[in-house]
Amino acid sequence: MARYMETLTVERGGFRIKVPESWWEFDVRPESRDDSIRRMVSERVEQHPELAKYRDTYMAFLRKAATDAWKSGALYCGCMAESFGSETPITGSVTVSLVGGRTRDGEPLSTDPAAIAAGLSAKEAKKAGDSWRKVTIVDIPGVGPAARTYGIEDVVVPDDALNRTIRAVLMQTYIPVPGQEGKAALVAGSSQVLDLADSFFDIFDAITSTFRFTG
Repeated sequence: MARYMETLTVERGGFRIKVPESWWEFDVRPESRDDSIRRMVSERVEQHPELAKYRDTYMAFLRKAATDAWKSGALYCGCMAESFGSETPITGSVTVSLVGGRTRDGEPLSTDPAAIAAGLSAKEAKKAGDSWRKVTIVDIPGVGPAARTYGIEDVVVPDDALNRTIRAVLMQTYIPVPGQEGKAALVAGSSQVLDLADSFFDIFDAITSTFRFTG
């Protein structure tokens, strides 16, 4: 999975970030995302006919990623869906969202990394195979400190009446937005390929470390 070192810089309103050049970026708006995804998958399969047998898998994964990204208010969503010669495609995604909140008195919540970290809960695995989460503060080069959680977590499926969950590798980094009280950029990486958790933590950390505010 060393191919992620070949990067492409993505710029959006207020930020830029580098992602693996083989990843897919697409329109997450409900009215246009299905057509966007269909075109991208068709183009990729045309370029790499050996991926044709994974078409349905790619479509399902990218549609879910786009839906989740839109609901989270994502400003950017990038995904990988590669075979690497294996029988099952390896999938993962990174989204960038603007988040914020207020206290019961209406005051903006603090975006100080220590304050954010204090409000995030760690979770220890009681036995092998359990979900877990660690909370830490990291330094983003050229940006500064940021609160982060990472682990293998059970994520609730959005809009599911049965409140079912999906277990995923998950890393979330909260980067305070300069000059905007109570606002933070949330860079979130996720993958359902649990066996490659450590590799994905490295990838998500490498991508997040390239995040910069612009303007």
